Parts: sequence; C-alpha cells; structure tokens
Amino acid sequence: MEFHKDKTKVLFICLGNICRSPSAEAVFKKYVLDAGLGEDFEIDSAGMIANHKGNPADARMRMYAAKRGIVLESISRPFDAEVDFDRFDYIIGMDGSNLADLRSRARKKEDLEKIHKMTDFGVVYDYDTVPDPYYGGEEGFELVLDILDDTCKGLLDHLKK
Repeated sequence: MEFHKDKTKVLFICLGNICRSPSAEAVFKKYVLDAGLGEDFEIDSAGMIANHKGNPADARMRMYAAKRGIVLESISRPFDAEVDFDRFDYIIGMDGSNLADLRSRARKKEDLEKIHKMTDFGVVYDYDTVPDPYYGGEEGFELVLDILDDTCKGLLDHLKK
C-alpha cells in the first residue's frame, strides 16, 4: 500500500508523558506497522511538563499495555515549542488542558493548525477526553487503552485519506 512520499510526523501530548501519550505513541505505531506504513510515519510523544524527563512510561501503564501486546518503549521528554511545532505535522493532545497549553505556546497560525484533540478521531467511542489514569485504578488504565485503540484507528484512517 502506497501512502506519502514524505513522512507524516505525529506527536502525542499529555501532561507528564508517562501514561497517555506514550500509550498513544505505541498503539498508533502498532497500527501503522500492521498496515505496512512504517516508512511513511515518524511518531513520538511528549509531555507539557518536564517532571518525568528521562523516565520510562509508568509501570502500571506498561503492564496493562503489555497484556494487549503493546510495548511502551518511549522515554519521557517535555514538549519543546521551538522544535516540535516545526518538526511535526500533527500535535495531538489528550485533553482540554493539554490543548489549551499547546495553543498558549503556539507561535503562529500554522502552529495552531497542527493541534488536534485525540478524541476527535474516535470512531466507536464518544469520549471528550482521554482521562489521566495516574491516580486511579485498573479500570482507568484499561479505559485509556480502549479509547486509544479506537482513536488511533480513526487517526490512521483520517491520515490515509
């Protein structure tokens, strides 16, 4: 299947880059690879804060993802407006707070046009946000993965059009 000659660059954003955005990165990579489109995409994740810089994803998130065959390999890094807005085509926030933070860091109209909400790509579920599971239990991590499974499929379908 042919897609783009140049890579489509996608950056997923959450608050700390240890639960939701690294999960979105891993789930989306899996769909891209399964579709035979690995050469067509550059996929990464980052956080709006630098508190977890250099750390792997949350151990609980990695455990629940692994049960679904999804490996979270990314290392947390903070969003860098001066680099990331120029590098990525799509910058996708997990919730309204992430979107507001991204918009406040936009330098120009073109930056704003790159910002999207993850749940806007939902097909099956009708959630307005990907909730932060950090302070919750098992159900929260499973819900995040359910939402990301749906929205990553929808995102890939959107980008293939």
